[in-house]
Amino acid sequence: MKPVMFLSPLMIAALVSACAESGANYAPVLDGEPTAAYAHDLRACQALAANQRQFDRQTAGSAALGAGVGALAGAADENVSESEGIAAGLVVGALVGAAAGAGDASDRRESIVVECLRGRGHRVVG
Repeated sequence: MKPVMFLSPLMIAALVSACAESGANYAPVLDGEPTAAYAHDLRACQALAANQRQFDRQTAGSAALGAGVGALAGAADENVSESEGIAAGLVVGALVGAAAGAGDASDRRESIVVECLRGRGHRVVG
């Protein structure tokens, strides 16, 4: 097994786990001074966003879809052997899919923090 093939699942797993906190740590801009309850509410809203594990599963699904598409594209590459093309396409596709899914998960977690704070009466502008 080539080292790249062994490392790619580890890189994808690291990316997915790192994304669990991405977006959840967002501290939005307020219109005016924060209230006395803001710090407590912010921590609670960030915890709520971090606990949305379905986003991690969706990111993993994006990585798997990217791997499949990449493998198909790699198999069609006439400049390398079929197995090398599939392997390279699989790795690149998985990383691109995971990155795209991670970006989406981060955005969704930020939105949860913003809406949670608004629901608690804070004047969040973004």
